[in-house]
Amino acid sequence: MRKVSMATRRELVEAVGERYRSADRGSKGRVLDEFVAVTGFHRKHAMRLLRASRPAKAQGPRVERRIYDEAVRIALVTLWEASDRLCGKRLRPLIPILLEAMKRHGHLDLAPDISTKLTTMSAATIDRALRDVKAAGRVPKRRGVAGTALRRSVPIRTFDDWGDPAPGHIEADLVSHSGPVAKGSFAWTFTLTDIATGWTECAPLLVREQTLLVAVLDELRKSMPFELLGFDTDNDSVFINETVRDYCASSGIAFTRCRPYRKNDQAWVEQKNGSVVRRLVGYRRFEGLDAAVALADLYAAARLFVNFFQPSFKLAEKHRDGARVHKRYHAPATPYQRLFDDPRTHDATRAHLRQVFAGLDPVRLLRDIRAAQQRLVALADAPSPSLVSEQPAPPPLETFLSSLRTVWQSGDARPTASDKPRQKRGRRRPDPLIEVTGQLKRWFEEEPWRTGRDLLEKLQVERPGDYPDGLLRTVQRRLKIWRSEQACALVFTRSSIASASPAGIASQTRAEG
Repeated sequence: MRKVSMATRRELVEAVGERYRSADRGSKGRVLDEFVAVTGFHRKHAMRLLRASRPAKAQGPRVERRIYDEAVRIALVTLWEASDRLCGKRLRPLIPILLEAMKRHGHLDLAPDISTKLTTMSAATIDRALRDVKAAGRVPKRRGVAGTALRRSVPIRTFDDWGDPAPGHIEADLVSHSGPVAKGSFAWTFTLTDIATGWTECAPLLVREQTLLVAVLDELRKSMPFELLGFDTDNDSVFINETVRDYCASSGIAFTRCRPYRKNDQAWVEQKNGSVVRRLVGYRRFEGLDAAVALADLYAAARLFVNFFQPSFKLAEKHRDGARVHKRYHAPATPYQRLFDDPRTHDATRAHLRQVFAGLDPVRLLRDIRAAQQRLVALADAPSPSLVSEQPAPPPLETFLSSLRTVWQSGDARPTASDKPRQKRGRRRPDPLIEVTGQLKRWFEEEPWRTGRDLLEKLQVERPGDYPDGLLRTVQRRLKIWRSEQACALVFTRSSIASASPAGIASQTRAEG
């Protein structure tokens, strides 16, 4: 490791070198020890430096020796532009070719010495000569969200950083309701989970947009039984933006984020995404305003049922013993009980919670949840939202209560359960090939080796402008169905022929005997 600068090292070599070379063997060892201790050089390297008799370096600035003057640089810029701005390594072998071609057509008339210098320039020298020109014409690239100062300005909070926060520090996340295909517009669920108590709030988003998210968050704050103190999200761009950051700053909310690709940093809300949102809503696709309204009705009843009547475990401590991890949990309690028992909760909040709890009927809430789930299933499974009839009134409370005794016999009671039989979704738009389906099928039967592209191109020749290339997948799907039908017909025909042949009859007789 260097302990002195380069200039100081040179001065030490000059000052100590003469004394080292004129000293006896014992003195040389002491001089070398001091020199190595000061400079940090390896002992062998220090001996070579001190033994060498180097003249002192000439003082003053280095005399610049320019080989390629401004005229060469201007000619080089012209050739670089004519080559469509190639790099130095690709431009160097092209320069002689360009010079000859541009002189032949009268575009360039250079002195012989300039042409010679251009053809002898190295690739590195070409890049150095063009450095300022390239920098002046370079357009700065727009950096993504991940590299901006905005993201770096939001502090990172990990799972271990929470400790024992007061009620009001929440984790937030979005749950998509796109079904099996994340394409087009669909509804989202905005989930908030309090770290201290597990209190969970859910709200639907018609679209994934930051202004709408801030508006929904402002409304959710009014229904929370505590003040929002901290807002922790993932690194999604719908959270990490100026709109959410400025809202938190103006409201006095501590805005933090988790580490990228570390979902365990948000374990509290991720757990509620499964045990609350997916358990209530399932995995169907919900799109449109009607579905968002049905989700809002579901969450209006579910927030009271989950927070007041759904106990949950909470991790108390965890330690590792070799390969085993030992966990200890607090006794199961509802978010309402944890918030009520927390010493940091105000007395006015406790009185309000006690009053709300006294007026809640869990059976009525569950009935409303089931009715909202039934509405969601009808919207998701209907061929068109306009075909869904008006929402029927929920059953009388006595009827619903009596059904709880026998509903277990039909399996899962939730209409949104994933194992429920679903109606097959019909077409949502008119069939674009309805007029030519028969013609396509005849072409296929005549030439079954043709591909979907061949059939579509043949159709475009006969009816130009009516059937664009975007229908290729539709034609391929029809072709797949016809090929399956043809394969089944061939298999069954061969089976019937084999059974009717003498060998087939003999084998069947032996089997019967």
